[in-house]
Amino acid sequence: MAMSKISIATFNDLLEEEMPWAVKGGLSLEEIGDGTAKMRLPYDAGMLRPGGTVSGPTMMMLADALMYAVVLSAVGKVPLAVTTNFSINFLNRPKPADLIAEGRAIKVGRRLAVVEVSIFSAGADEMVAHATGTYSIPPDRV
Repeated sequence: MAMSKISIATFNDLLEEEMPWAVKGGLSLEEIGDGTAKMRLPYDAGMLRPGGTVSGPTMMMLADALMYAVVLSAVGKVPLAVTTNFSINFLNRPKPADLIAEGRAIKVGRRLAVVEVSIFSAGADEMVAHATGTYSIPPDRV
């Protein structure tokens, strides 16, 4: 199995620099491999929308942040890699618990990376959301 081109510590430092609001929300990278990653977002009552379910924008933020980790795991530290396409399907009502996101690269090319993410409520086997996205990788990688 190939190793990630970025460490958890390096990604978390980048997250702190580029997206401090996500770190303040408790977002943390738990695992990273070559083209794979796993992230946790701790439960907070502020995530809830009317009806007592975790809001869609909360799950979208988690999925997009994880996609960034997956892309960097495959190409290395490239801060200017950006989302160019994002789609999410909300499948089941999330339980009031931490959200766990698991992602993998479907394809990583020279200029584009396609990633998929599965989101679960901690302690549950049922997927609550599935997202796919495309990231643009700049030609002049830092």
